[in-house]
Amino acid sequence: MKTVREVLKGKGSDIAAVAPGASVLDATRQMSDQGVGSLLVMRDDKLLGVISERDVVYKLVPADKSPVNTPVEEIMSSHVLFVTPQQTVDDCMALMTEKRVRHLPVVEEDRIVGVVSIGDAVKAIVAEQQFVIEQLENYISS
Repeated sequence: MKTVREVLKGKGSDIAAVAPGASVLDATRQMSDQGVGSLLVMRDDKLLGVISERDVVYKLVPADKSPVNTPVEEIMSSHVLFVTPQQTVDDCMALMTEKRVRHLPVVEEDRIVGVVSIGDAVKAIVAEQQFVIEQLENYISS
């Protein structure tokens, strides 16, 4: 099974982040511009939380708050689950499924080194299954 480190090698380790005082509107624009579903909320190099599309839908909208005047820190999820580069993609899928999250920051030596999404995990699992299928087909046909 692939490790998180191998996934990051393939996809890169870019981190989409926003400051806690940024407006929710700015954060959603950034998500849209970067084609991501969440942003890490960081001050300097310190991870404070995560803001996702779901936070906007389930926290901002029902509270009838303005995305222009609401800072990210008011609706972000401050309890952040994370993984390490040594963990497997299966570990990520199990954690994401159990906790119903779609993005996991990757932490190594107290430093954020990337983010793994559920899409990244599914892609890695499908690629591995495809490899196994091809190996079995080669074995059967030879």
